Amino acid sequence: MNEKSEITFMQIRMIRLAAGEWHLPIDRIVEIFRKMSVFGYIEKGYGIFKCEGDEAVLEDIGEFLARKGINVYAGIK
Repeated sequence: MNEKSEITFMQIRMIRLAAGEWHLPIDRIVEIFRKMSVFGYIEKGYGIFKCEGDEAVLEDIGEFLARKGINVYAGIK
């Protein structure tokens, strides 16, 4: 698998993991990721992210979104 495919695969894994962790539908996750440039963030950080586990990458994405004013846990009771 080439690096571009690996990045795409990681982006897809993060969508699915975020949907489960943040209790949001996949289409909402995709909307957030697009609007807040998370796909580019994953691509840019891939060199480091590929060395971390998915949970750590998702935590980093959550922090990235928080710095942009997005609280992914706002709707979770």
